[in-house]
Amino acid sequence: MKKNDLRIQYKQRRKDLSNVQKEELEQNIYQQVFNIEITNIKNVHLFLSMEKFNEINTTPIIKFFRDLDKKIIVSRCNFHDDSLTHYLLDENTKLELNKFGVPEPVNAKEVNVKEIDLVFVPLLISDVKKYRVGYGKGFYDRFLASCKKDVKTIGINFFKPIDTIEDINEFDIPLDKVIYPQ
Repeated sequence: MKKNDLRIQYKQRRKDLSNVQKEELEQNIYQQVFNIEITNIKNVHLFLSMEKFNEINTTPIIKFFRDLDKKIIVSRCNFHDDSLTHYLLDENTKLELNKFGVPEPVNAKEVNVKEIDLVFVPLLISDVKKYRVGYGKGFYDRFLASCKKDVKTIGINFFKPIDTIEDINEFDIPLDKVIYPQ
């Protein structure tokens, strides 16, 4: 299938998850995240969940890494050029929803993208080659292309990867790992 068709299908599948189903899937995902080797990881980039799209709740993941004294980094969207700017998320960071319902920091210290060691990437679905389908604006494709070469990238998703995404292009960057309920 092509990205646009996959977007429609997996947005609906995620929307159709009951609260109980979602919580069970999240618990499985959290356990896998908590077992990741992070010895050399200092700065972790996480997306802040959009509740209206029934995204995976990243709050427990943020707490886990914070408890291990890792710095948590989150982004703000720039809708003029579809880019992301990255900020330190600490206990005093105030969050506001942007026009698309994405929580964003408003009073945080900016962080250079080259300081990020690990990026958790949101996605709707991925394939077995670890390419992903997101919402289609390219924010994360541009972000990942600007990261340091040895950054680790992990997608987290409710659904098992499909065989192939038909319309992968030169801007698509495969992830290092995709975590989904086993």
